[in-house]
Amino acid sequence: MLPDLYRRLRGLVVRKSELEDEKGQGMVEYALILVLIAIVVIVILQVVGHQVNNVFSNISNALGT
Repeated sequence: MLPDLYRRLRGLVVRKSELEDEKGQGMVEYALILVLIAIVVIVILQVVGHQVNNVFSNISNALGT
């Protein structure tokens, strides 16, 4: 009786700790995805930024301001 109860309680403790680890893992995955998105946005802005600046400069020059 006691060994069976011990095994059940041990199983519950192990399951609870596994669930807590998965919650932390999910947060880390979301953080990594956000970092990847930020890097992609920065690279795109660096590549396209000069072209956008040139377009607005041309418009400004054409308007005579």
